[in-house]
Amino acid sequence: MTLEALIEKYMEEKKHKPSSANDLLDFLKRGYIQGKLSFVDYRKLIQELEQRGATIA
Repeated sequence: MTLEALIEKYMEEKKHKPSSANDLLDFLKRGYIQGKLSFVDYRKLIQELEQRGATIA
């Protein structure tokens, strides 16, 4: 999965654009926990979001 695909899925579900990289990070974590993406995609997207300023709490 690409970051662009993650953003599209976010907008389909939430009906608005993410306001920050942290919004996408939360969405990504939930999707991983629910089994909607592989660990490889999860790690790749985590790294990309961290580079864009997301913080893991």
